[in-house]
Amino acid sequence: MRIILLFSLFIINSLSALSQFVKVKDGKFFKDGKTYTFIGTNYWYGALLPIKKGAGKERLSKELDFLSSQGITNLRIIAGAEGSGKVNGIIRIGPPLQPSAGLFDSKVAYGLDELLLEMKKRKMKAVIYLSNNWEWSGGFLQYLKWNNQISDSIFENSMPWDVMRDEISKFYNCKDCIAEYLKQVHYIINRRNSLSQILYKNDATIMAWEIANEPRPMRPASVIAYKDFIKTTAAFIKKLDNKHLITTGTEGYIGTENMEVYKDIHRDKNIDYLTIHIWPKNWAWYSGNDIMGKMDSILDQTSSFIDSHLAIAKELNKPLVIEEFGLPRDQHSFDKHSTTKGRDVFYNFILSKWLKSNGNEKYLAGINFWAYGGIASPIKNQIFWKQGDDYMGDPPMEPQGLYSVFNTDISTWQIIHRFLVNNKNDKSVK
Repeated sequence: MRIILLFSLFIINSLSALSQFVKVKDGKFFKDGKTYTFIGTNYWYGALLPIKKGAGKERLSKELDFLSSQGITNLRIIAGAEGSGKVNGIIRIGPPLQPSAGLFDSKVAYGLDELLLEMKKRKMKAVIYLSNNWEWSGGFLQYLKWNNQISDSIFENSMPWDVMRDEISKFYNCKDCIAEYLKQVHYIINRRNSLSQILYKNDATIMAWEIANEPRPMRPASVIAYKDFIKTTAAFIKKLDNKHLITTGTEGYIGTENMEVYKDIHRDKNIDYLTIHIWPKNWAWYSGNDIMGKMDSILDQTSSFIDSHLAIAKELNKPLVIEEFGLPRDQHSFDKHSTTKGRDVFYNFILSKWLKSNGNEKYLAGINFWAYGGIASPIKNQIFWKQGDDYMGDPPMEPQGLYSVFNTDISTWQIIHRFLVNNKNDKSVK
């Protein structure tokens, strides 16, 4: 009788643990048997704080407490950087998880251990991207460098856009590069958290694995190899871990050459949900510093972009997440105490789309704004990040403070809170 009772308790506990994992059904996310929707943020540097000398752990605790108090339940973070030193004329983030090809630093991985444990205490979920299309963490360019596919002079110095496109596009046809990338994927997914002793692949704190941050084919000639990379990588991850969701990390048709490519990569059976990013400034949807003066055009283009990808989500019957979006502060100021009237209008518009979808059409299940800056502060008269500076939401190649949302951005947090309350009460926002 005792054995039967113990076995029954084991089954109940196992089912309860499995229910904590986020799943997909009929175009929605589910957790604990209930629909799971979220407002989250990008906190890519979170795992670097616990290993930073000084008050890194204290900062992490303060910032997670603040995010939790604001109702933020989902954090998009990077697994780790590859290599060190300059890439494309900038110093990348670090210290690296993979300092040299195929070698991993467990002391750096410890930072992710601690971040996940602290998130679990606050009932947060993590979306972890496993590499990067862009230079600020090493990413695909570093794998190309390790395999002698790019010269030192091109790799270290600032690249014109067309040169960068040419170089990164080589990644998808470099078998040795992909093999080394997959070693990092394998290392992360199979890692045992040194604090909780839970294997990452068994940790329900993690919502999803993301193939990379904004993986682009970069050139039309690489589209076929790009699609194959997404397909084979998703299958590789699913074979290692069938408990967690998998997604691509793509920006939308802007990052995949066209909508057909976007649809093809998200149609794959191992891709559980769709992603898009929205960057009005970066994509030249407006010019100049007068954001409010261009707001009608910004919102029209944003609406069209979201709706076109929602149509694909409906067709594929999979959820969609807007996992990056941002606008600069008013007049493109980098002062954290400057106003954010334009950004607040933009956020309000996207949050309205999210809330309407939750109430009526489903599919748009979550959003992660870019990006959380926490208690950091841009350094006066210094535009770009320098080694030793505090990390904030803006990576090293972007002006510090450009897109970051700081704890002091009260008006923005009030908007987020209002939508969280309205979502909880199932009320539409006019």
